[in-house]
Amino acid sequence: MNFLGAVGGDGGDDENDKEKEEEAERERQEAIREAEERRKEKHRKMEEEREKMRQEIRDKYNIKKKEEVVEQAPQEEPNPLMRKKKTPEELAAEAEQEDLDDFTKLKNSIETQVNEIKTQIEGKCSLQ
Repeated sequence: MNFLGAVGGDGGDDENDKEKEEEAERERQEAIREAEERRKEKHRKMEEEREKMRQEIRDKYNIKKKEEVVEQAPQEEPNPLMRKKKTPEELAAEAEQEDLDDFTKLKNSIETQVNEIKTQIEGKCSLQ
């Protein structure tokens, strides 16, 4: 009797297992892609039906479609989570620009003086 194959002493099974796993993964990815396409198509058809109904209502009540307002609203209020990230060079340039601003310089010098006076007063006064 030969028990080596049953115990896994033969190395050929590992390659077959890897190939089977890769094939299963490809099939899974393909199924996911197909399901996504079906979902998108379904939603596209539903939206077409809705738009058709909307148009019938507009026609019935003589309402004009407001496409311009809908398109401009997202542009006026950009999503802060979707904005372009600034490069370190851009951030450094902004910080330098802020440092050069006269108002910022004045504000920083006043804050420094106030903090110095505060520490002097705290040093001279002690709560009992």
